[in-house]
Amino acid sequence: MRAISLVSVLAALPWLGSSSPTPTEPDRPSKRASLPTVTVSGNAFWQGKDRFYVRGVDYQPGGSSAMQDPLADKTICERDIAQFKKLGINTIRVYITDNSKNHDYCMNSLADAGIYVIIDANNPRYSINRFDPVSSYNSQYLQSVFATIDEFVKYDNTLAFFSGNEVVNDNAASTLSARYVKAVTRDMRQYIGSRGYRKVPVGYSAADVSQTRMQMAQYMNCGSDDERSDFFAFNDYSWCNSNFMTSGWDQKVKNFTGYGLPIFLSEYGCLTNGRDFGEVAALMSKQMTHVYSGGLMYEYAMEENGYGIAKIPGAKSPSVQEVDGFQKFADALAANPAPKGDGGFTSTTHALPCPTKDSEWLVDTDRLPTIPTNAKMYMSNGAGAGPGLDGEGSQSAPESGDDISGGDAEQGSGTVSSSASASSTKSAATSTPTNARSTGRVSMMLTLLAIVLAIATLL
Repeated sequence: MRAISLVSVLAALPWLGSSSPTPTEPDRPSKRASLPTVTVSGNAFWQGKDRFYVRGVDYQPGGSSAMQDPLADKTICERDIAQFKKLGINTIRVYITDNSKNHDYCMNSLADAGIYVIIDANNPRYSINRFDPVSSYNSQYLQSVFATIDEFVKYDNTLAFFSGNEVVNDNAASTLSARYVKAVTRDMRQYIGSRGYRKVPVGYSAADVSQTRMQMAQYMNCGSDDERSDFFAFNDYSWCNSNFMTSGWDQKVKNFTGYGLPIFLSEYGCLTNGRDFGEVAALMSKQMTHVYSGGLMYEYAMEENGYGIAKIPGAKSPSVQEVDGFQKFADALAANPAPKGDGGFTSTTHALPCPTKDSEWLVDTDRLPTIPTNAKMYMSNGAGAGPGLDGEGSQSAPESGDDISGGDAEQGSGTVSSSASASSTKSAATSTPTNARSTGRVSMMLTLLAIVLAIATLL
């Protein structure tokens, strides 16, 4: 009698019945424990206890006009990661990503290959307009920036975020946008802290403009701690198959000595006179490592501008043609490995005085704009779903009210509140969905087993 009743009870339970088995899901690549997160200390980057040098390429197949996220497409990233391995790089910079898509496969595949990623938080639809920064610095724009942080901060191989790229250029009027670029940097760092995320470094990528390079660098490292960048990067095309002295790099090292933050080249690789990538040897030498932390060669994919080292027949093409420069760059990296030791880094950081106004630098205040009122809620509530690359964009967003800045902020406005808490459950659920479902099934099975045993004792 007891046996018959127990069988009946067991047969009634769905997880032991004759229902179809759960389909097996393919495993996603797992992140390797041997790829530690990169941190900032003094004027250098660190991979655990080892000095870390950026040795990589700028990566945006199709260029900005294509509006394509190469990290959201398995075919594209598998094709190009194979080439990255041949080059022997440790970092790529990606200019455009889609914050509405999942990037687990490509980011984890890059991690398996020992490659870190620097993410530009802006894209052509959501960015600061250098000649209309007041209205383009708005809550819709910041929501997209913060959603990009949400998507990529969870990956250990996310090395850094760029808060802007070449917003200030050789037009003096564009320097007025510097206040808003710096405000975005402040906001990104505050968002990362308020959400309880890993402290991924945030900095700016400056244009190769000699008349404002030092002012921009000083500006991004002046003011209160909440307003200063974690690092500074700039594009430099002055080494045209020349040498350390002729290129003027010796003078730049002098100018940046004692800067107080990590520095690296966000783009390099002049085409004039051909390219043998002698820059790599210089960047890895004692002449530079006490100030610079490497650089990114522009660029991987061949576009109309002729800078690429790999020709890709079509966006989804499985093949890549290595063109002139590919093997030269690989050889330069192989012949000049990252140096051992600390490279003569400076262990302390410090703020600089803000630059003063002149005919080339038009910023006349040290104060930054306040974050838009409607963007403040993201600090505690999170940014929510990203608009992606098909969103309406932020350039035509409302030009008044709570969606734009309400005036000048006091120093310290970007300080992280002690009451801020992390949204850790979202990250965990996003990065390990299969494990989460498995844990849930085990919990349900244990609960039902307890019910069966309880019923059995009553029969």
